[in-house]
Amino acid sequence: MTKKSCLNCGHRISGEFCSHCGQKSDTERITLSSLIKSDILGSIWHVESKFFRTLKHVLLNPGTMAINYIAGKRIAYYNLFSLLLILFGFNALALHFYLDLNPNKFPEESSKIIDFFSQYSKTILFSLIPILALNGWILFKRMMLNLAEHVIIASVSLSGILAILLVDDLVSIISIYKPLSTIIDSVDKILVSGFLLFPAFTYYNAFKASYSKLGLFWRLSVFYSALGIEILAIIILLYKIF
Repeated sequence: MTKKSCLNCGHRISGEFCSHCGQKSDTERITLSSLIKSDILGSIWHVESKFFRTLKHVLLNPGTMAINYIAGKRIAYYNLFSLLLILFGFNALALHFYLDLNPNKFPEESSKIIDFFSQYSKTILFSLIPILALNGWILFKRMMLNLAEHVIIASVSLSGILAILLVDDLVSIISIYKPLSTIIDSVDKILVSGFLLFPAFTYYNAFKASYSKLGLFWRLSVFYSALGIEILAIIILLYKIF
């Protein structure tokens, strides 16, 4: 196999990538063709394909994806925390757009509640990560995962919740068109049920091979009871402080 020097760091390389700095070994002079194909289109396609592939795994096999990520199989997935921030940003934009289109839909008291949740939604949603992680760490001890690894499972679960909420926001925008409102209301109820049950789906998908159905049922029942109390406590605390 022919060896040559890496153009980035000067180390001798014989494979497709430099083992010292990771740069590709076939780096050539930049041309207009290579700039468009590799640097621009290639980068966009790489980021977008990985983003949507990760999102598909989050929605269809969240627990399996989280366990694979923890096990070290990470190159196929988009960065989880970047994914969370992007999904949250899209949710904020969609909600803002919906409220702009429906300024008079909500009574004054409801508007105050919506303003509160709009202002502190990021705090409430991201507080779910340590809450989910701690609850999972306590209730699923048999898996021998540490708290940081449960943060990964919680992050995947929150990503799924945000993805479903985003779809729900888009559906709500469509419901502004009155002829579709009846159908959209039914879809909205399904989506609300989906994001409420998504943590259960995540943990079931992750641990179904390690626990009996009864074992998972009582653990998830305790999990949701604790989660409800914890979220309520955070909301009350934020409301009193701010």
